[in-house]
Amino acid sequence: MSTYSDASSVSAPVPRALRPTGFSGVVPALAFVAIFFIVPVAALLLRSVLEPVPGFGNYAELLGSATYLKIFANTFIVSGLVTAISLLIGFPVAWALAIMPGRLASVIFAILLLSMWTNLLARTYAWMVLLQRTGLINKMLMGMGLINQPLPLVNNLTGVTIGMTYIMLPFIILPLYGVIKKIDPAILQAAALCGASRWQCLTRVLLPLAVPGMAAGALMVFVMSLGYFVTPSLLGGTANMMLAELIAQFVQSLVNWGMGGAAALVLLVVTLSLYVVQLRFFGSQNTGGR
Repeated sequence: MSTYSDASSVSAPVPRALRPTGFSGVVPALAFVAIFFIVPVAALLLRSVLEPVPGFGNYAELLGSATYLKIFANTFIVSGLVTAISLLIGFPVAWALAIMPGRLASVIFAILLLSMWTNLLARTYAWMVLLQRTGLINKMLMGMGLINQPLPLVNNLTGVTIGMTYIMLPFIILPLYGVIKKIDPAILQAAALCGASRWQCLTRVLLPLAVPGMAAGALMVFVMSLGYFVTPSLLGGTANMMLAELIAQFVQSLVNWGMGGAAALVLLVVTLSLYVVQLRFFGSQNTGGR
C-alpha cells in the first residue's frame, strides 16, 4: 500500500501555482549570464575607453600600429589555415567513421576522445620535441632522402599551424560525423543509379548535405584558434605573436588594462560577428528549417 502511495505521489502533477511562469523561469539563467559575461565585458569596455585617459586612444593605437596589425594578421592567417587544413583532413575521417563497422568506429572514437582528454600542455610539449631540428620528423625526412638539412618547424607560424591543427581536428570531426551519419545512404545510391560518378556524388550530393556540419565545425575551430594561447606561445615564440599572447602581455607584463581590454573586445566583436554570419547563412539548416 505504501509503495502504491509513493508511486502516485511521485507521478502527481506539480501544482500550477508552483510552476515557474513567464519571466521568472529564465531569471536564474539571465542572472548567470549577467554575472559571468555581461559584467566582465562591460568592465573591459569601460577600462578600454577610460584607461589611461578617457577616449578611444587605445583602439586608435591598436588598429593604427604596424606591429599590432601584424599580430592581427598572424592570428587570422593561422586561424584560417588551421580551419582549412582541419576541414580537408576532418571530412574524410568523419566520412570514414560514418561508413566503417561499428566496432572499428568505436576504437577510432576512443582515440579521438583520448587525444582531447590528454593535457593540452603535454601535447604541445610533445609537438615541440617532434618538430625541433633534431626531432623525429626531421630525422625521418632526412632518412628518406626528402631533405638535406633539418627544416625549421618550431618557433615559427608553421609549427603553430601544425600543433593547432592536431588539437583542433576532433572539434571538426565530431560535428561532421554527426551530420554525415544522418545522411540516408539511399540518396547516394539513387544518385549513382541515375548516372552520377563518384566525384559527382561527392560534390553535388554529399558535400551540400554536409554543409551545416562543415559550417558549425569550421566556425568552432576558427573561433577557438583566434583565442588560443598555450600552443602559439610555445611553438611560435615572441617573434610570431598572436592576439591572445598580446592580450596576456598587456595585462600581465605591461599592466596596461586599457590596451588589453581594447584587444580583448576587438577579438570578442570578431567572434560574435562570425557567429552572426553563421546563424544568418546556416542557422536554418542546422535547425532543420528551409
